[in-house]
Formats: sequence, structure tokens, C-alpha cells
Amino acid sequence: MVLEAVADPPVRRGSDYAQLSRRIAKAGLLERRPGWYATRIALTLGAFVAGWVAVVLVGDSWWQALLAAVMAVATTQVAFLGHDAGHRQMFRRRGPSEVVGLLAGNLAVGLSYGWWVDKHNRHHANPNHEDEDPDVGAGALVWTYEQALETRGFGRWLARRQAFLFFPLLLLEGLSLHVASIRAIVEREPGGKFRTPMRHRAVEALLLAVHTAGYLALLLLVMSPGKALVFAAVHQGLWGLYMGCAFAPNHKGMPMPTAEDDLDFLRKQVITSRNVRGGRVTDVALGALNYQIEHHLFPNMPRANLRRAQPIVRAYCAEQGIPYAETGLIESYRQALGHLHEVGRPLRG
Repeated sequence: MVLEAVADPPVRRGSDYAQLSRRIAKAGLLERRPGWYATRIALTLGAFVAGWVAVVLVGDSWWQALLAAVMAVATTQVAFLGHDAGHRQMFRRRGPSEVVGLLAGNLAVGLSYGWWVDKHNRHHANPNHEDEDPDVGAGALVWTYEQALETRGFGRWLARRQAFLFFPLLLLEGLSLHVASIRAIVEREPGGKFRTPMRHRAVEALLLAVHTAGYLALLLLVMSPGKALVFAAVHQGLWGLYMGCAFAPNHKGMPMPTAEDDLDFLRKQVITSRNVRGGRVTDVALGALNYQIEHHLFPNMPRANLRRAQPIVRAYCAEQGIPYAETGLIESYRQALGHLHEVGRPLRG
């Protein structure tokens, strides 16, 4: 199996999606934005590097805890660049996209680009599908009554209280992503085949090793072991929290199709996704993932064009009688937490 970038949606002539796609293409919204991305990459990486320079200059001080919080924001913004590269929003060709993805993901963030692309492909193909979408598979959290009833021991205790523990658990998401990245590189099937398809496994392993060694060396050279531990805990914890808060509003609490549901591509993507209202600040803070419906319909659309595509998509959904979910940020969290709480209800009984 050869790993490609996050797959583009199928387009069938005459389908409802094909008609929408033609409107979007006519508006020029699928054209790449090299100038915009050059500026975004320069600003994001500039802030990221400046943050690490500040860490070195501040030295052995408890002010490093504050800088760790700043670096959590900068790290997430770099991760958003890796996300865009994986969707080929920056470049049409695979080569440049992979270079940006590997540098942003493996080297800068410590997150396997190949593992993420494989996982994200499956999510985009069947969002919120319990058996097909890895983002709603049973794990630390459960998303359906069936998953909840299958829990045992500590997992069941957690499922009962998962709505209340959701945000605290996100503090461990950064560590979880690092562990998953390493496992994806080394884990094999019983027959010896690697479990996760990856085009550049050796390069990914090398870049992750360089990231880890460089991260630990910088912290231990600049500050005492105690302060280094605090910095790492704050940085990784808040990075995981920020990542989780950026992705949680998108699908959690939305309908979860099953194998019995017969949905075309347009409806499958729209009814399982939720947009978050907001201005330019929200767009930057969430990496434009607040336009989740438009992003799922046109995953290779440049981030800067999603805002312009929204009125076209919303109007077309109204024409077709397709529910178009859009809410405020706080309300999106309330709906997601409400779903988690409801799923755990049978266990509390």
C-alpha cells in the first residue's frame, strides 16, 4: 500500500456534489495561494524560532513556565501547517507537500507525518463512522452506547465521568501523539509487515530522533532538571489541550452514520460536521478548522479560501434541504460534552 496525501473527494458528473464543486471551482476557490502560504509559513516559523530563542535567553528561571505556554501555542500553529501540507493545500505536487509535512510534523513538533496522513485519510473518508473513523474508535473516551457497555474496570469508571474529565484528559493528548508516532514507525503485524503504511519511514524515524534529542538537550542545557521538567509538562500538556480544543468542535456530538445508512459524499460530509462561528481571530486560533464543513467537502482547498467558500456551500445546502450545522465555540463544546455525558448514561444507571 502506497501512502498518498489526504485523499481528494470523488466527483461524479451530475451528482449533487459535482454541481457544488463546479460552483466552487468557478469562483476560483480551489486555486493555490502561494503568496498567502509563503507569508503564513514565514510568520509561523518565525514566531516558533523566536520562542525557542527566548527560552535560551531567559535561561534558568521559573519564567520558563510562561514561555512554555507561549510555545504550546506556537507548536500548535506549526502543526496546522503540517495539516495543510498533508491535504496539499500549499502545493499540488506530493514532493514539496511531504517536505513541509515532515519538517513541520516530525522535526518541529515531534509528530509522525506519515502516521497522521494515514489516520486522517480514514477519518475524511468516513467521518464519525464508528467502524471506519479512527477518531471515534473506543479508547480513553467512548462515543457510542455500545462502546460504553464494552468497557471494563478503570475504562468503565472513566466512561461514566468522561464529560467531566474531557478537558483534563486533553492535557495528556500531546504525550499520546508522541507515543502513537513512535509506535507507528516501529510496530509490525504478526507476519512482519509494518502496521502503518509510511513512504519515508527511515527519514521519519531520524527526524523524530533529532526532535527528541534536540528538545531534551536544549531544555537541560538552558535550565535545571526541575525547571526543564516543569517546562516540558506545561508545554506538552497545553499543546495537547490546544490541539484537542481545536479539533473537538468539528464532529463530536454530530450524527454518527452506520453501515445501514445510505449517504452520498455530500451528505455524509455535511451532516457529520459542525462549523464554528467567529471572525479572523477564530480563523487563526483554530487553523480555519472552524470551517469544517467546507474543509471536508474540499480538503485540498487552501485555508485562506474556506471563509469565502462558506456562503456558497451554505446556500447550496439550503437549496438541497441538507442540514448545515453552525454554532458558537462555547456551544460547540457544550454539544460535544453533552454527547459524551449521554453516552456514559447507561453506566451511571
